[in-house]
Amino acid sequence: MKLTSSRFILRYLLIACIALCGFLAIPKIAHAQKDTTSTADVQFTSIPTAADSIAIRKKAQAAQAKKAPVVKAVTKDKPKSLWAIFLTGLIGGFTAVLMPCIYPLLPLTVSFFTKKAGSRASGIMHSLIYGLSIIVIYVALGMLISIVFGSDALNELATNGIFNIFFFLLLVVFGISFLGAFEITLPSSLGNKLDANADKGGVAGLFFMAATLVVVSFSCTGPIIGTLLVDAASKGDRLGPAIGMLGFSTALALPFTAFALFPSALKTLPKSGGWLNSIKVVLGFLELAFALKFLSNVDLAYHWNWFDREIFLSLWIAIGLLMGLYLIGKIKFSHDSDLPYLSVPRTFFAIIVFAFVIYMVPGLWGAPLKSISAFLPPIATQDFDLSQIPGGNGNSAATNGNASTTVHKYAENYTRIKTRGLDAWYDYEQALQASKEEHKPIFIDFTGFNCVNCRKMEANVWTDPRVFKHLQDDYVMLQLVVDDKASLPASENFVSTYSGKTITTLGGKWSDLEASRFNSNSQPFYVLLDSDGNILKDKTGQDIPPSPADYDVESYLKFLESGIAAYKAKQ
Repeated sequence: MKLTSSRFILRYLLIACIALCGFLAIPKIAHAQKDTTSTADVQFTSIPTAADSIAIRKKAQAAQAKKAPVVKAVTKDKPKSLWAIFLTGLIGGFTAVLMPCIYPLLPLTVSFFTKKAGSRASGIMHSLIYGLSIIVIYVALGMLISIVFGSDALNELATNGIFNIFFFLLLVVFGISFLGAFEITLPSSLGNKLDANADKGGVAGLFFMAATLVVVSFSCTGPIIGTLLVDAASKGDRLGPAIGMLGFSTALALPFTAFALFPSALKTLPKSGGWLNSIKVVLGFLELAFALKFLSNVDLAYHWNWFDREIFLSLWIAIGLLMGLYLIGKIKFSHDSDLPYLSVPRTFFAIIVFAFVIYMVPGLWGAPLKSISAFLPPIATQDFDLSQIPGGNGNSAATNGNASTTVHKYAENYTRIKTRGLDAWYDYEQALQASKEEHKPIFIDFTGFNCVNCRKMEANVWTDPRVFKHLQDDYVMLQLVVDDKASLPASENFVSTYSGKTITTLGGKWSDLEASRFNSNSQPFYVLLDSDGNILKDKTGQDIPPSPADYDVESYLKFLESGIAAYKAKQ
């Protein structure tokens, strides 16, 4: 059946929109998880998530409202997170277009549309439906991930030991695949069936044609999709996987539609060749580098103390050197063609890679490396540190001069994330007592071992001399690590009135405090309290709102100074 109007496209879009709306209306699916899984000498303990059930949350919030005022959390970071996931998916999609499984199909597919349609208008319509079909297939995959896991389970992935180890191994396998050791493919029978259905006419035939592309190109796109889904799922947002796949599929479908609109532009495309496999190999190196972050997450959260900052940097430097040598033709894999000369783009990429490697080398001796500090293990894990800047190794003797001589409870858990020069407390009750002794307000830092934005704040904002001086001299710092897997003594286990879960870990205790008292479940999250544990109020009598990650030093300074002024006004 020939498509002679835009009604079919509109109908197709309407169906996609209805499917998306239906997904948004689907209630969350609860997943029961075991509290503890033991593997040899390694203990994995699940932290109860503070936001497990909407019904329980509402009930608990009503009860909390009678006891104490709840501070509304600032949520401006969440849209940025979804936009970041979308942009990451978009970049992944455009990268996938340049893979050897897809790039050669561009001219063939566009030519097929043009010839089969019989007219340019009909060919454009076919390509639009083809592109929409690609988007629907990948977004449906993202939706499936969200439905199967649910938002609460996704939120736990970022710190769950078993999942982080699984992700690490998964990305290593993807990386090895891209380097050419083997190919990850779906069953050929599935591709044959879809290809047979693609011969049907109309919208159904175009849809199955798009599905065939998805299956046939899986050996190239599978590792990219897997990495995107892992990254999106670990963000803990319900829509994360679907948004990531929306970005990926949009970028993947765009060239097919664009070249159908302007077929003459196909002549400007570079010819297929060995450079396509080179892109695949470079992605393999990047997959291996990205995998190390997940291993670092587990090492920090479970206090294994295996994966120090210099080990992480050494591996990244080694991977970077191999990538640079590959780009200049000094290393060759089995699927690579001969490289008679260096092209200009390849030369520039090699320069960037080698420059990045040189930039990382001083980090082995403690250089802060601020541009990548958010992805590295904390600098306090560095065994050999020559730097003397604030925010370095926590073993320095520099501390607050007026700090209480009481032993800091739980301090042994946090030597690997301790900030040089800051005498932090890690127990709420002790911090209240220290505040009364020192006559200083309390600065609560809800943080995490695996919190990327926390490390970024510590490396780029806290190191400002003015910010650091306030934190060191004018506040009692209380750091509450919400993803600490250390078990609470049995006598301290309790059932949360907020989530209804039994809290068995130290991190779970602080996560529950953040959620029940301050209605937030994100890190970093900064709260200013007086010595009685009440939120400080500004000149107008309004609570000083807690601050999320704020990379504007001047804005963050105003936040800290407002708390100092409010505390002095009460004295």
